[in-house]
Amino acid sequence: MTKRVAANRQPSRAELERLLSADLRAITAHSDRVGRYYARQNDLSHGDFHALLHLMVAETAGTPLTPAQLSQRLDVSAAAITYLADRMIDAGHIRREPDAEDRRKSLLRLQDGSMALAHEFFRPLGEHVRASLAALPDRDLRSAHKVLTAMVAAMSAFESQLYAPAAESSAPAEKSSTAAPGRRRSTPSKPTKAKVDPATGSGARRRSAAR
Repeated sequence: MTKRVAANRQPSRAELERLLSADLRAITAHSDRVGRYYARQNDLSHGDFHALLHLMVAETAGTPLTPAQLSQRLDVSAAAITYLADRMIDAGHIRREPDAEDRRKSLLRLQDGSMALAHEFFRPLGEHVRASLAALPDRDLRSAHKVLTAMVAAMSAFESQLYAPAAESSAPAEKSSTAAPGRRRSTPSKPTKAKVDPATGSGARRRSAAR
C-alpha cells in the first residue's frame, strides 16, 4: 500500500474512537492550563477554581448545586466544603440561597460579578472557537454536539462507577457473614480437656472409651 493510498484511507470505527479520545484528552490538558492561569489572575486556589468550575457548569445546566453535591464533586468532606464556601462567600465569589424545592437545603450560586468576570476572561476563547468552526457546516456541528454529548455521558458513567458507595462493594462480605433467616448460626464447640485421675494419672476420656 502506497503512502498516498494510506493517507486517503478512511479510518476504521476503532481508529475514530481513539482519535476522539485523544482529542478529548488534548482539550482537557489545554483547559487545565487555561484554568490555572485564570486562578492565578484572580487569586484563587486550585480547589477554589474547581469549585467555581463545577458551580458554573451546574448554573449553565440550570441545576445549581447544594453543598453536599459540591462536596461529592470535589471529593472532600462536608466540613471542608463548609470552610471553602464560607471563604468564597466572604470573597464575593458565591452566595448561599434557600432551595425553592426543599427549604431545609441551601444552594451555592455564583455571584453575578463572578460570572461576568469568567465570561470576560473566556470571551477571547469563544472568538477563537467561532473562527475555527466557521468553515464547518451546521450539520457537522450538530454531529459534533451528538458525539460530545455521548462522550460526556460515558465519562459520567465511568465517574459513577469510580465513586460508587463503598457499602456496595462490601455487601457480599457482609452477606456471607450473616446467618440465613430462621437459622441459628452454629458456633464452634470449645475442645474439652480430659479430667485426670490423681490416682492413676490417666484421663477420664480414655477410661470411658475402654468401657
